[in-house]
Amino acid sequence: MEDFHIASIVVSTIRNAPVLMFAAMAGLFAERSGVVDIGLEGKILASAFASASVAYATQNPWLGILAGVGVSVVLAMIQAFVSITQKGNQLVCGIAINIAMSGLTFVLAQFFFHEGGRTPDLREARLFDIVLPGTAALDNIPFVGWLYGHVIGGQSALVYLAFILIPIVHWVIYHSRFGLRLRACGENPHAADAAGVSVERTRYLAMLVAGVLCSFSGAYLAIVQSGFFLRDMSAGAGYLALTTLVFGNWRPLHTVLGCLMFGLFGAIQIQLEGVDLPLVGQVSGSLIQMIPYVVTVIVLAGFMAKSVAPKAAGKPFVKSR
Repeated sequence: MEDFHIASIVVSTIRNAPVLMFAAMAGLFAERSGVVDIGLEGKILASAFASASVAYATQNPWLGILAGVGVSVVLAMIQAFVSITQKGNQLVCGIAINIAMSGLTFVLAQFFFHEGGRTPDLREARLFDIVLPGTAALDNIPFVGWLYGHVIGGQSALVYLAFILIPIVHWVIYHSRFGLRLRACGENPHAADAAGVSVERTRYLAMLVAGVLCSFSGAYLAIVQSGFFLRDMSAGAGYLALTTLVFGNWRPLHTVLGCLMFGLFGAIQIQLEGVDLPLVGQVSGSLIQMIPYVVTVIVLAGFMAKSVAPKAAGKPFVKSR
């Protein structure tokens, strides 16, 4: 157990969580409006590929992030058109996006870069960690130096953005006019329509916000964590984000706690590899990789009955005549 470091787990948890946090907040806006966003996984992959490709071509990570936003928003608007305007099946539409992006990103990566379906290493085009002023001066102070230099500081801009968005999303959902209309459209769209709220417009705006937020998840994977794009690199992050929505009962703060929980188990998974556990010894790598998914099943089994989804989620709105 000498190689099992609590400090590393805390830092890894903070760095693992933003991928889920951005996607979960995207799903929160979509589902609060009444649109079940199964397509999070596909939008994460598409934005990751676009971010990595443009960042490599321009050697500018910020242009890569903008490219990821653009691609994710386009997919979100296609999904909105099918689900909202055409009253299509929201689950089928989302799954179609996931399958299409899983294959298309690989094909495009192979076509443009010829590296087995991945992009070249970004190197200097990555988004690097921010070193806060005074980090070196505090580095030798026990705990304080670690807390300031590696927990509060030493993170990329997207990590800070993820945590800054928590109170903003909470305020928008519960204390803004848009949030009130959003929740009304997700709970009782006919009552919202009778009150003069455009249900279709509100749901389109929700999907637009979801597209932007989801793109940050893909950009974080590609230009912060990995430094390249790899086929299916999201590894189910979109589905795990939907699980955190169930865990958090479609509430922003509780959903973020779910994301941190999965980030914690991901960090523990990394720490457990090659570690001799008391009475057990080294655990198989395959069993360790199962941890996040076993936790997902437990969370769904334990919280599904207690969670109450927006009543109109997944139901196309047909205006009363």
